[in-house]
Amino acid sequence: MACNCKGIIGIAFLITNILLSLFGIGLIIVGALSDCEVSDIETDNTKPLLDLVLFDSFAAGRLAIDLSILNIIIGVVILVFSGVGIFWKYREIKKLLLVYTIIIAVVFVIHIIFIALWYTMINKVDGELKNKLVVSLKENFIEDTVTNLDPISNAWNHMFMTLDCCGVNSVESTSNDFDQTPWCTTVGSCQDNTSQIPRTCCIDVNEMTYPSAPNACHTNVTSGTYNAKGCFEVLKRKLLSQSPGSIGVVITIMLIGIINVTLAVAIGCHKD
Repeated sequence: MACNCKGIIGIAFLITNILLSLFGIGLIIVGALSDCEVSDIETDNTKPLLDLVLFDSFAAGRLAIDLSILNIIIGVVILVFSGVGIFWKYREIKKLLLVYTIIIAVVFVIHIIFIALWYTMINKVDGELKNKLVVSLKENFIEDTVTNLDPISNAWNHMFMTLDCCGVNSVESTSNDFDQTPWCTTVGSCQDNTSQIPRTCCIDVNEMTYPSAPNACHTNVTSGTYNAKGCFEVLKRKLLSQSPGSIGVVITIMLIGIINVTLAVAIGCHKD
């Protein structure tokens, strides 16, 4: 029996395209939020360290930024082709329906690649980031100042103050990630036993005030006076902050896309 495209199938097609346009906007928002999170990590002061641990052979930082931008691009594409679907509903141009079906198939493939890239980044962060941070801290942390000749040592201290973190793993006592650094083994206030953690790890210090950080913080490591969070967890959270939202939205769009292709085929098979 013939089906009127202005009937149930046509209405369903219109509704799914409206949903797609909303999810497209959602993907743009998620991409923008993700880009802000990742961009906030890197400043001029932390760049020497982050270029080493995120943007060198380990490309999680670059990948996170690229995926954020890809989020926005895909969201714009979704908006465009959902608009094509809505336009077709009112004009019912058969060739336009064919173009729509081809576009949605191409976007479906892009989404599969997108999800694969997200999981690649998640695996890189979980499998490599902590080790790279540990190696860098042990080799490059020389003193708890921002005026050392070693830019990476300075960058560590800036990161402690910028991200409110300390070390790589959480700091829970006087025994911590700094024990194996040059600051504790070779020369420095830690090696002299006047500090157990950097003054830059103390709560509410900045580039101007860290030299006068209280002894209760950097010497006694008194709970509540220092940032106990490890920088690995902070960086991981920022790099992957929008991954659940991105993957969830993309999978939902893929499911709606499958429904739309089915509806498009059903519409194409029926004539008024």
